[in-house]
Amino acid sequence: MRWWDLAPVLELERELFPEDAWSPGMFWSELAHARGPSATRRYLVAEQERRLVGYGGLAAVDGTGDIQTIATARDQWGSGLGARLLTELLHVATDFECHEVLLEVRVDNLRAQRLYERFGFEPIGFRRGYYQPGNVDALVMRRTTQTSSEAPSVQGT
Repeated sequence: MRWWDLAPVLELERELFPEDAWSPGMFWSELAHARGPSATRRYLVAEQERRLVGYGGLAAVDGTGDIQTIATARDQWGSGLGARLLTELLHVATDFECHEVLLEVRVDNLRAQRLYERFGFEPIGFRRGYYQPGNVDALVMRRTTQTSSEAPSVQGT
């Protein structure tokens, strides 16, 4: 993800997460930590026919990765794009030498929870009222390092 991707990312963000969308400043702040030798973030975008259809980002600190965000356009749901983005973010975690990866997911987002479970994430707790202003709880999930033979295979490009 680069600065010129922010307008379509923000449009998709507002469409998918109308109550708790990230602000432009939040994305700018994350991208500020994604370049240079001391980078601790990596953000990706997925495009189809020059249209941004998905994005994701990971932060890494002291051997722990944290998936900050992952989203796909509604017309891409069920296409495997979310799995491909997640696979790439897990590769990024490996590049950052993370021994575990954490994420938060809305308790009412069962589709996303199933995806994360397929990739070896397990529930470890809750964050009450995490998603504001809707006051929706977050399920915290963790995946410890796996060998490549243990990870699920993902088809597609």
